[in-house]
Formats: sequence, structure tokens, C-alpha cells
Amino acid sequence: MATKTSAYPDVAIPPGEYLAEEIEARGISQKELAKRMGRPVNAINEIINGKKAITAETALQLEEVMPEIPARFWLSLESDYQLTRALIKRRQHGQ
Repeated sequence: MATKTSAYPDVAIPPGEYLAEEIEARGISQKELAKRMGRPVNAINEIINGKKAITAETALQLEEVMPEIPARFWLSLESDYQLTRALIKRRQHGQ
């Protein structure tokens, strides 16, 4: 069965970009976010820079720090990002 990939964007935007915008809007530094989440600063920086995925546990920690943004939202962003990356890779290889 063939899949339609044209409905997906041509650019994969890491969820860390949205996270960076959120913490900036709230006046929270990466260091402060890491402290509130009980995570190393480099882990937060890697998420923001698209080098590390948002796991279910990370999503729950983000929800604890920013309760108005549910964990499912963060996981959805991550899932969409990974899917778009895979589809872009397929397109580049002519599949």
C-alpha cells in the first residue's frame, strides 16, 4: 500500500524550538528549567537544539513545570518531528 507523503511539511522542526520559545516567554533560563525538572542543564540544551528526544518521562516533567501544557502535547510534537524527519529522509532517497 502506497502512502501519501505530500501532506507532510518539507521541514522538520524539533520540539525543542517550541520549548525554547516557551521558556523565553516565561523568563526561565535553561538552567532554571533543568533545576525545576531535576535534569542536567546539558540534557535541556540538547532537547532545545534537537539533539535529544523528548521522552515520556521528560514530557511529564515538563508538564509539572508548565502545567498548562500537557505531557501529551510535548510527546505529540516529538512524534510529529520524528515522522517528518523520516519522511524527508525517504524523499531524499527516492522512496
